Amino acid sequence: MTWIPRFITFTGLVLLAHAGYSAQEHAALASATAQHSNQAGTSTSLPIDISIETIVATMAVCIGLVLNTPNLRPIQWNVWAGKIEREGAEGFRDSSGAVEKDYRGNPFGTLESRPGFVDIRKQRREFAEWAKSGST
Repeated sequence: MTWIPRFITFTGLVLLAHAGYSAQEHAALASATAQHSNQAGTSTSLPIDISIETIVATMAVCIGLVLNTPNLRPIQWNVWAGKIEREGAEGFRDSSGAVEKDYRGNPFGTLESRPGFVDIRKQRREFAEWAKSGST
């Protein structure tokens, strides 16, 4: 599915290059015509088809780039880390089914793996098991 946005972007860039060349060609032709007719103060406007081609090409490039952007991530680190813990790598697959290249796992993993770190979740589970068993 990623080839469609890339194709749209490439097509828009080709159209934009063509529109730029057409505008340059029109300006050169208008300049040469004005030079031969000895009219120094005349100015010619850009034809409407070149203007429309430029607008369409710019829109195509913008649409292709927007369609090719990755999914947005939450701004807050704790929300992002919670999503990673719940879904793992499955939550960070792109439209082609591959894991996104900037996925690095839990950003707080190094903090949780250090020696002497208090694991509140583990202590909470142990306390809940102890409370359910009714031990004194």
